[in-house]
Amino acid sequence: MISVVIPLLNEEQLVERLLDEVFHSLEQTNENFEVVCVNDGSTDSTLQKLIEIRGNREELKIISLSRNFGLQAALTAGLEYARGDNTIIMDGDFQDPPELIPVLFNKMKTTGADIVTAVRESRSEKYSRKIYINIFHRIFDKISDEQQVAKTGNFCILNKKAHQAILQFTERNRYLPGIRNFIGFKHEFVLYDRPDRLVGEAKMSRKKLFSLAADAIYSFSKWPIRACLYLGILGVFFFLVAIIYTLGSKFLGFAPIGWSSMFLTISFFGSVQLTFLGLIGEYVYRIFKEVQGRPHYFVQEVYE
Repeated sequence: MISVVIPLLNEEQLVERLLDEVFHSLEQTNENFEVVCVNDGSTDSTLQKLIEIRGNREELKIISLSRNFGLQAALTAGLEYARGDNTIIMDGDFQDPPELIPVLFNKMKTTGADIVTAVRESRSEKYSRKIYINIFHRIFDKISDEQQVAKTGNFCILNKKAHQAILQFTERNRYLPGIRNFIGFKHEFVLYDRPDRLVGEAKMSRKKLFSLAADAIYSFSKWPIRACLYLGILGVFFFLVAIIYTLGSKFLGFAPIGWSSMFLTISFFGSVQLTFLGLIGEYVYRIFKEVQGRPHYFVQEVYE
């Protein structure tokens, strides 16, 4: 059986068309299937529309969360409720084309891969949004401790082995593409052109995107804390140079630079210290969230 996990937040305008095309694409695989839609605290009629659709399609399973817990938590909920031998993860904004579902499934069957990920060859989105998404992928690929795949999102298919491996991760600050690469296994790829949204506004605001990028970098890279070390070493080097200059000027008989040099030195070390404290604070906050051990989500109701 194939499971398709789709998180949804206020998508009343496109959920019916989206599911129609998802069901049509799944029927082309000639496999049994289920579609697991996670209602991530929608405040519009998304849940009502899902319930109406379920009246005609018993393959639809609805997980309604008690409030909005965020994309990564909604994906986690969908993965935990999915029962298929192969599980497809896709966004609920129609930017992951449903017609690619049979392509992913056939690629997995023909290659024997454990994971097949859809790679975005091009993006039809706002230019500014494309710029900072591309910048993030370039930076993350360079500083990550693990091998990363650029231009990928959540859209992929997992076999049972990879699915169960991802479910073993218990961290609160999650980044699914990073986790997917971390677990290893045989990995194949399918190229596609990512379209823009048909209707509505993107639910991942700029603030949420930057927050997700921070979670990815802090979770899969040692470079933020390593940067503190390098800045500290650089600061010590400048300090030693300043001492040599001061002592040399004293013995050679000309006075060192006065208050301006002192002000710049204090400002430099003060900014370095504040940067260190901010970065350490980010790690302490994430440690605190992990130690709390709170659930990723709460379920209001399950329709199945």
